[in-house]
Amino acid sequence: MSSRLSVRSVQKGIRYRPRYSWAFPVLLRMNWAESLARVFGDIIMKNCIIASALLVASITGAKAADVVVQEPVAAYNWSGIYVGGQIGYVAGGKVNHAYDIAQYGEDSQWNYRLNPKGGFGGVFGGYNYQLDGGVVLGVEGDLVWGNVKADGANVSATSFMSNTKLDWIGTARARVGYAFDRFMPYIAGGLSVARFRFGEVNVDHSDFPSTGASTASGTMTGWTIGAGAEYAVTENWTVRGEYRYTQYGKKDFTATPESNSWEDPWTARVRTHDVRLGVAYKF
Repeated sequence: MSSRLSVRSVQKGIRYRPRYSWAFPVLLRMNWAESLARVFGDIIMKNCIIASALLVASITGAKAADVVVQEPVAAYNWSGIYVGGQIGYVAGGKVNHAYDIAQYGEDSQWNYRLNPKGGFGGVFGGYNYQLDGGVVLGVEGDLVWGNVKADGANVSATSFMSNTKLDWIGTARARVGYAFDRFMPYIAGGLSVARFRFGEVNVDHSDFPSTGASTASGTMTGWTIGAGAEYAVTENWTVRGEYRYTQYGKKDFTATPESNSWEDPWTARVRTHDVRLGVAYKF
């Protein structure tokens, strides 16, 4: 049938057109590549936006979780009562004894210019109060015993020898420090009291008592100032290191020879430099 129709059409001069031949021009005018690109571009863009939102949400949630987990550590508080022990060493200073100033003056040839040295140990205790901002105020007292001595010959008459010993030293001081959490540098100063013993012997003169020479003892008062640093090893235990300078006022005393045949008037001036290490327990 179709073949006859085609033949007839050709014979009649009529061109055959397939069904829906009108659609080809329309389809040819459409840009399928561009349309597909737009469709897939929209899909990809939407997916990228969704993925970015999910990523930001996950990072934000993780940071929020970290903030919740990480709790701040409380700073160390220095307030409280404490007691401890210490050791130290007097590394120098001056022990000057002037003989009979009224008769010979300050620069007599009979004078002594000695250098104190020696170790000691003792106890200390006090109270600290920490203010807002880190400033620490405190009071402290200590007492030490040791073997701090100053031995030597007379300035000019070298046959005369002197020995001075500090039996004990006690102080009452105020402290001001600044807390960097567990580390606290500080300065301190106050009153110092010391018990001393003095002895002199003439090694050349047979008429001078040979067993003990002239002797004296007494108590000197003065002032002390120093600086140090303390570190809290635990909540209760602290360690410290400190330097002190101490100066005692002029002390007049009389040395009595064992023969009791005369009395020697003396004037003493004592200064010391010492370093100390200590361990304390804070309640």
